[in-house]
Amino acid sequence: MSTPLRIAMWSGPRNISTAMLRSFGNRPDTFVTDEPLYGHYLRQTGLDHPGRDEVIAAQPEDWQTVATWLCGPVPEGQPVWYQKHMSHHLLPEIEQEWLGTLSNCFLIRDPREVLASYTQVRETVTLEDIGLPQQAALFDRLFDETGAPPPVLDAKDVLSNPEKLLGALCTAIGLDFTETMLSWPPGPRDTDGIWSKYWYSSVTDSTGFIAYKPKNVVLTPALEELAARCAPYYERLHAYRLGQ
Repeated sequence: MSTPLRIAMWSGPRNISTAMLRSFGNRPDTFVTDEPLYGHYLRQTGLDHPGRDEVIAAQPEDWQTVATWLCGPVPEGQPVWYQKHMSHHLLPEIEQEWLGTLSNCFLIRDPREVLASYTQVRETVTLEDIGLPQQAALFDRLFDETGAPPPVLDAKDVLSNPEKLLGALCTAIGLDFTETMLSWPPGPRDTDGIWSKYWYSSVTDSTGFIAYKPKNVVLTPALEELAARCAPYYERLHAYRLGQ
C-alpha cells in the first residue's frame, strides 16, 4: 500500500465498536485509535460521563490538534490506521474538511438495543447522546460529496456472520481481509481509552465476536418514545448496509 489507509469508523455508543477495534487491532498491519475526540467533546459540552476528568486530562484540549494527528503519519509506521469514532463527538464547531483524507465508514445498531444497554451505564439519555442524527447527517454529506454511499455495517449482521461482513467491509475500502480479524487475545490494550474501565467490561474478557441472539428488550414509555425518534435515522443508514 503506497499511501496509508486511514479508516474512520463512525459509531454510536453501546454498539460493537470496541469489538471492531479489537478486530482491526489484531491485524498485523494496523494501528488502532480509540475515540480521539472524546476529551474535546466532554470539555465543550460539560456532560458528566463516567471518568470525565480523567478523559479530559488524557486527550488534547482542541479538536484541531486531534485532526492534524489523525491525518498525519501513522504511528509505528503501519500502512493502516483504524480510528474508532463516536459520531456525537463530531460537534458543530468541528470543521469537517479533514474527513476527506479518511475512509469513512458507519456502524449502526437497533436503537432499542442501544438504549437498553446505554441506560445501564448512565441513567439519563437524549437523542444527541445516541448520535444517530449526527451519523445520518455525516452519511448524507459524504454521500452528496462523493456520489456513492459510504460503507455501513449493522451490528446484528456482523455478529451473525463476522467473516462475511468484515470481508465485505474490507472489499469496500480496498483492504485485504484476514482471518486474524475474527478473534483476538483477551485482556486490556494500551490503545484502549482511559474510560475503558467504565464501559468495556464485557469486551476486555472477549476473544471474538459473540454470536447474535435476539434480545427481549423492555423499555420505559419515555425510552420507547426516544427509540421512535431514533428510528428514521437508523432506517436511513440501514437501507445502505453491506451484506444485504
